[in-house]
Amino acid sequence: MPRYSELIMEHFRHPRNIGAIEAADAVGEDTNPICGDRLRLTLRIEGDVVLEARFQTEGCVGAIAAGSVATELLKGRTLAGARGLTREEIDRALGGLPPAKRHAAVLVESCLRKALASYPRAQG
Repeated sequence: MPRYSELIMEHFRHPRNIGAIEAADAVGEDTNPICGDRLRLTLRIEGDVVLEARFQTEGCVGAIAAGSVATELLKGRTLAGARGLTREEIDRALGGLPPAKRHAAVLVESCLRKALASYPRAQG
């Protein structure tokens, strides 16, 4: 079993922004075909700013923690800043996922890209 940092366990035990935003402005979903983790990210965007981010997941400790920290990192960012959020930044914000669990940050990044692509004014 991978060893998780206390920060990862904190986000796992007490995930932030779990759930869905009704009438979300942007939605991204993806599944890791190898491990089966599934994640859905919903965003509320006003003007050029992400006002709210929520996630739902069926996944491992890493997927829950990565979804939780990503929603915290997204709130208040401009769309350009949200586009710049990477799997590496998510991993760093958690203090480093175990190597075998870094796929969780990849899944969250993929959902974010899909959510932003679903938001018409995010293009450009």
